[in-house]
Amino acid sequence: MIDSGVDEALEQLGRAFPPGPFLDRRLGRALAFQALYEMDMGHHPPAKVLERLAETFREPSAPYPPEVLDDATRYAQELVRGVLANRAAIDQMIQQRAPLWPLAQMSAVDRNVLRIGLYESLYGNATVPLRTAINEAVELAKLFGSETSAKFVNGVLGRAVEASASGE
Repeated sequence: MIDSGVDEALEQLGRAFPPGPFLDRRLGRALAFQALYEMDMGHHPPAKVLERLAETFREPSAPYPPEVLDDATRYAQELVRGVLANRAAIDQMIQQRAPLWPLAQMSAVDRNVLRIGLYESLYGNATVPLRTAINEAVELAKLFGSETSAKFVNGVLGRAVEASASGE
């Protein structure tokens, strides 16, 4: 039995991510974000966080079929592992492209959305087009961040990708 807070969160997720193409990836990004955020704030082990969040998504009130959730969980695991494996380089890129915002002072939402966006843009799955990776990060920022998060994330990711393309 889950509490009404989880039911409400699942309902909100269903509205934010309606059924459609690439739903598994969109959900995977949301799950990865939530896991990275929780790890960042609470210093919990990645495997335990992902397992707990994946179980929450499998509740009877979850708005998605099990096969979509399985694919989303696999993609979330891939993203979390990739971000953690490349975190030092990713954080350095964030710091270089947002020098007025030290990582420790940056919103945890913005910091972790940027980590996912940079990982997917520069290190991740080659089947995800660059524009899609950036757009999906901006959408996560809109969903989980403040009024200014989406614009901030878009600007930092744009500068980082341009710098990477030019060999900086």
